[in-house]
Amino acid sequence: MRRPGVWDVRIIRARPGRCCVRCRWVKFVFMITLDTIRKPVTAELEAFDEFVDRQFTAEGELLADMLRYALSSRGKGIRPLLVILSAAMNSPVEGAAKGRRVHLAAMLVEMIHVASLIHDDVIDEADMRRGKPSANARWQSHKAVILGDFILARNMNIGLSSGQFDLVTHVCGSMAALCEGEVLQSECAEKHTMTRQAYLDIIYKKTACLIGVSASAGAMAVGAPREKVALMRRFGEAIGMAFQIQDDILDYMRTAHTGKPANNDLREGKITLPLLAVLDKATPERRAELLGRLAGCREEEESVEYLQNTVENEGGLAFAAEVLRSYVARAVEMLSEYDPSEYRTALVNLCAYIAERDR
Repeated sequence: MRRPGVWDVRIIRARPGRCCVRCRWVKFVFMITLDTIRKPVTAELEAFDEFVDRQFTAEGELLADMLRYALSSRGKGIRPLLVILSAAMNSPVEGAAKGRRVHLAAMLVEMIHVASLIHDDVIDEADMRRGKPSANARWQSHKAVILGDFILARNMNIGLSSGQFDLVTHVCGSMAALCEGEVLQSECAEKHTMTRQAYLDIIYKKTACLIGVSASAGAMAVGAPREKVALMRRFGEAIGMAFQIQDDILDYMRTAHTGKPANNDLREGKITLPLLAVLDKATPERRAELLGRLAGCREEEESVEYLQNTVENEGGLAFAAEVLRSYVARAVEMLSEYDPSEYRTALVNLCAYIAERDR
């Protein structure tokens, strides 16, 4: 995928129905579940979970308890699932996706993600994560920071000790991008400014980069040709952009099942795509009014409600959904480079899931 620097992406409308890899329409016939997507690699995912449990242990009762809590709240597991499906689809031989290199690649990306969420909750002073108290709410922020650091350090130690330096280098380069994205988003939130380019850069660095690396690491782990590794990275980046846009949409949805309160982004002063779409259409006077409302969202629930209704009524959510679908369609089209298989079907279904999920 090209570095996201264009806004006028070709919009491809999604219609209810099934997804056809070679067509330009993404169509969903039924609601895809993660269980459906996981089915072709159920055994591999179970083996991966056992691998992580063996590798991630800690001395001391408190740290061990904190680590167990963090690992038990890993959520959807999109990144290791993507690693394993990519490995299975790109493997030249049956069963290669069960190998240690694949498990290692999946662990590297997943533990970076787990640690980043712990640190993210500290930065945002979030009390909840996936319907449970966050680590900082349960053990205070300074202990949560140490927990995140421990997971990153243990992750790197396991990776380097394995001798699989190509995978470690490939995956861990995304950590710097993630940090850059977080700082850029924080800077924009403090100044209540956001441009289209800045928004795309933020979600690429914070989310799409690591998801792209997840897809390419799976291919790399089974020895896929360089061009296939690059293709899978572009595929992962496309669905990563879509994934974050859907997260930004769900933050405005009162009916979403994210495990967090609705409109958190507004309360934190963040301008994401739904609000940005409205701001970009507004007159200078109207824009100033909306930004003034945003500045008051941390203290005034009335401002939160006002902006939530404005974004919904003035087409912000609809526009964001259109952009999301364009990325999904782009990702699906890339899969046409592969022969039909249960793994390709699972990845197509993953694209559908990302577009339609409510959590």
